Amino acid sequence: MIAFRSVLFNAVFYVNLIVQMIVFTPVYFLLPRKKAYVIAKNWVRSNHWLFEKIVGTTFEIEGLENIPKGGGYIFAPKHQSFWDAYALLPWLDDPFYILKRELTWIPLFGWYIKKQRMVPVDRSARGKAMAAVMQRTKAEMESGRELIIYPEGTRRPPGAPPEYKYGIARLYRDLQVPVVPVVMHPGLFWPRRKFIRQPGHFKVRILPAIMPGMEPDAFLAHLVEVMETASDRLLVETVEANPHLILPPTAERRLTELKTEARDQAEARA
Repeated sequence: MIAFRSVLFNAVFYVNLIVQMIVFTPVYFLLPRKKAYVIAKNWVRSNHWLFEKIVGTTFEIEGLENIPKGGGYIFAPKHQSFWDAYALLPWLDDPFYILKRELTWIPLFGWYIKKQRMVPVDRSARGKAMAAVMQRTKAEMESGRELIIYPEGTRRPPGAPPEYKYGIARLYRDLQVPVVPVVMHPGLFWPRRKFIRQPGHFKVRILPAIMPGMEPDAFLAHLVEVMETASDRLLVETVEANPHLILPPTAERRLTELKTEARDQAEARA
């Protein structure tokens, strides 16, 4: 049954994307840029509905009060799945990404992201090109937008050892805005590079913002500690709440490590 529901969801997901792009494209390009974002956000909501009704997967968000009000900030989520690449857009006012420029070449999709003033980057670029990217990013932030950055750079399976990139520390230093860490484990339900979708319920936990002013190295160390501690705690909670889940090896190993650490700490206190 899980395999059937997974195949059905995957098919309907892409049909939904194509149909909505075709039907709403005229409206999208006629609306002012920020108002046009409602098209993308409604597409996201429709995907959440499909995920619940076809697969049986739901989620909730904790910590919305931790999102800064009245100014730009960096939104820094864990990245495990295609789900978290789009899922939180309805809860953000006017987000944007720094993304590889090749995405802007995709017909129709590329036009959509250009209208939202995403910041394209040539990953092989150096010097003036990267300076131009930073200048564009600063301009968008100064208008009060939210920059979405995945601190580990690419999708990582649940429980995998952390591999945070230094780029977020440079952005923190140069932009001088709050960084909002976000932890979640959608990769347990929508694994990367697999077609299986598992039913259940999980939480997205938005942590308190890290305010500007720290040294980049100290900031990065603090970010890793805060996010990994919260991520471990949430991994345990999610697995306990969904005992039916088929876990990836990375999650199984991390859960074993956490149990061992907890036992060792208890013995040390005894």
